[in-house]
Amino acid sequence: MEVIGKIIQAFDAVEGVSKAGNPWKKREYVLETLETYPKKVFFNFFGDRVDQYPLAVGQTIKLSFDIDSREFNNRWYVDIRGWKSEPYDPSQAAASAAPAATVAPMSQMPQGYSTPGAPVPPPPADLAPSATDDLPF
Repeated sequence: MEVIGKIIQAFDAVEGVSKAGNPWKKREYVLETLETYPKKVFFNFFGDRVDQYPLAVGQTIKLSFDIDSREFNNRWYVDIRGWKSEPYDPSQAAASAAPAATVAPMSQMPQGYSTPGAPVPPPPADLAPSATDDLPF
């Protein structure tokens, strides 16, 4: 999944050693989305990605992430783990959007259709409204 927003808070990196003796590192951030009603997203980078994606407060990014949930003592915990971060510039995103498709007028209309702008012929006599017709349409 992806989200675009601005980093509003960056926490210090936390390091430790697992029970198996493996070193680990984690850094957490808060991102505020660029929507009409902004949402705050608390996420982290884990392991080598901490050094691979150093983010700063005020930076606007596109974050690719996974959501993981786990249970501990009958309580559920949700973790948003970032796996990629790219700088985001709204002006470049608008410029790189695909141009709208343009439709050229047809040089010849299919048989049975009149060309656009041609006068519309009157309806056949059997379909013309009569004075005794009381239908509203």
